[in-house]
Amino acid sequence: MQGGGQQVRSGAAATELVVDGVRRAILDGDMSPGQRLVEAELMDMFGVTRGSVRSAIEDLTADGLVEKIPNRGARVRRVSLDEAVAILECRGVLEGLIAARAAERVTSEQAERLERIGEQMQDAVRTAELRTYARLNSQLHELVAEIGAQQIASGLILKLRSQIVRHQFQLSQRPGRPQVSLGQHLAIIEGVNSRDPQRAEQAARRHVQSVIETLLEIRAEQQDASQETQRIAV
Repeated sequence: MQGGGQQVRSGAAATELVVDGVRRAILDGDMSPGQRLVEAELMDMFGVTRGSVRSAIEDLTADGLVEKIPNRGARVRRVSLDEAVAILECRGVLEGLIAARAAERVTSEQAERLERIGEQMQDAVRTAELRTYARLNSQLHELVAEIGAQQIASGLILKLRSQIVRHQFQLSQRPGRPQVSLGQHLAIIEGVNSRDPQRAEQAARRHVQSVIETLLEIRAEQQDASQETQRIAV
């Protein structure tokens, strides 16, 4: 994405390029919560004008991914766990809608693709290939969204998912979580491939609810550990 030696781009397309690039960097963990967004660096990275970068920062701020601090510039926004839970509650409704639509629209060829991803996910968990499992997880959700063809809901989910990537990473490191997650994703596949919208929706919403419950468990454990440390120190 280096802009050196390339024609500098501007306008709406350039702004969208920066927005998409920063969002992807946040999702991939290349940009961390609290990290400053330096205009000159983004200009060079994407080969766009300063005006395009500033417009992109405005759009990212409106999406809740970036925050502007007076006299300190823009940075990737930190999202509290309570806010992450609220975001997930909204996302659960949207994920359920998409899964239900997918169950209504899925073709035989698409059903086979879902089955193959499910089998690959099982292999990845069996061999403890967590990075592969995470990649397949994303592929599954993208395919269900593609089948469901509910573009508004899919766009909203992408924005919401970008905001809580730090909490999702924390969740992925929890021992035993991939095994739990695997069963839930297989249930989504079964719901869609059974052409049963209600079953697919319930499976998708149960998965998101499980994510919420696990994040709350992690917080409770961290609070207990902190209290125990304070007690020992006293």
